[in-house]
Amino acid sequence: MTNPRPVGRIHAALTIAPLLLPLVGAFALPPAAALAQTQAPVQAQPQKETSSPMVDSPTWEEIAGDILEDPAVKDGAALFTIDAPYRAEDAATVPVVIHQTDPSQMITELKLVIDENPSPLAATFHFGPAMHPLDLETRVRVNQYSNLRALAETDAGTFMHGRYIKASGGCSAPATKDSEAALKNMGKMRLRVFEPQSAEAQSTGWREAQIMIRHPNYSGLQMNQLTQLYIPALFIHELTVHQGEELLFDMEGGISISENPVFRFGYKDNGAPTLRVHAVDTEGHVFDEVLSKGQG
Repeated sequence: MTNPRPVGRIHAALTIAPLLLPLVGAFALPPAAALAQTQAPVQAQPQKETSSPMVDSPTWEEIAGDILEDPAVKDGAALFTIDAPYRAEDAATVPVVIHQTDPSQMITELKLVIDENPSPLAATFHFGPAMHPLDLETRVRVNQYSNLRALAETDAGTFMHGRYIKASGGCSAPATKDSEAALKNMGKMRLRVFEPQSAEAQSTGWREAQIMIRHPNYSGLQMNQLTQLYIPALFIHELTVHQGEELLFDMEGGISISENPVFRFGYKDNGAPTLRVHAVDTEGHVFDEVLSKGQG
């Protein structure tokens, strides 16, 4: 796989973003607590935050040609669902769940795009037959209010579906560990295997697993809290998962995949006792693990 490189507007935004971030803070709105002191108290109303449809996006019109060979796409609402919070609790770890509802077509490729992120293409996945029908969850960074799009490739063409997410600061949010601790544990992996939830899943061999990889996935927009200098970008850009010799999926990732990446997925078990995981980051560090399916 090749290391994905931002192009056009994407590259320019990624280059100047560290220079602009201090200015953004200077013009930030007063915190909610300060505003509350200047306003009459009102009775809080219970409010349920739900996913919302995408909104019109001039940004997508600008970047679509960089992401797709043919920007003409079909409505994917009948093919798969995409679940993501309308208002994210943590902009640096926003969960995204793709669930295929129409199994008549095999999704062979999936692109996750966050329109307003400095590098909008978060990841490109390719899937083997054992991942059909697709059921995939991961976590992403959202830098400002934005559409999140899933672009699914099938033999019938490209299908798009998405959600609008209210979140900000995800790409520049401080890492949860100091740099020394993060680098020390980098590359450690854990597999969790879930018991079948139904008799049908048990009989058909459909299983569900989750892989977590310790890696800071630095975006290049985060600041070292001690030195006040920007931490250079360092993230997993290549990931491959096999069961035995059979490919489950591979991924080309960017800065929008969260720290300590997590991938939860459904697959047809072929009887192999292990999953093999191969990952490479942007500094050339290689991480290989053979994880027993007996772990849980």
